[in-house]
Amino acid sequence: MNKNLYIFKNKKRYRVNVRNYNQEDFEDLIDLQRKAFPPPFPPDLLWNHEQLTSHITRFSDGALCIEVDGQIAGSITSLRTNYANESHTWEQITSDGYITNHEDDGEVLYIVDICIDPDYRGLGLGKELMRAKYETVVYLGVKKLAGGSRMPGYKKVRDKLTIEAYYEKVVKGELDDPVVTFLMKSGRMPERLMKNYLEDEDSADCAVLMIWKNPFIT
Repeated sequence: MNKNLYIFKNKKRYRVNVRNYNQEDFEDLIDLQRKAFPPPFPPDLLWNHEQLTSHITRFSDGALCIEVDGQIAGSITSLRTNYANESHTWEQITSDGYITNHEDDGEVLYIVDICIDPDYRGLGLGKELMRAKYETVVYLGVKKLAGGSRMPGYKKVRDKLTIEAYYEKVVKGELDDPVVTFLMKSGRMPERLMKNYLEDEDSADCAVLMIWKNPFIT
């Protein structure tokens, strides 16, 4: 993929490029992850060179970054799989982020990770990356996009609500979650709550399975 567009905010115009990332981008992508996922996010879950190499060699169509005025400001990674509806953890579905279980004939495009530089938040870059994944779903002719969404907003109400109650309130629109609500606004549909999905204190180790069905496949 190589897509150019402009984003406008407060009368300022930004030139944006969505493209496949490559080996020359690795250091920038690792720095991006450090900025986007500070502690208490587990540092061993941040990308390393071996994982990034696997992304671009096993499934280059799934390895995308977004540049603003030539500077990498975000990334999104995915794999193809035939395993998504069953109960699973992030480690299982992504092979600990190495995507060694990528299936070339997989009917589901599964999101491994999405990351936006905090300095560029508010420009709608996450939505552009998500739109690029929808375009990839259509381009590949797979049935749907799927992925486990963090629920970092839960940390603010954990003393008042169970994770199940929090999930229900977010889905109903009674509460906003920084990630789940963003994905819903971007077109993704919450399918179910998944427990013990990922070591993530803010989300009580849980995630929401979020999908987007290919509108050209019934």
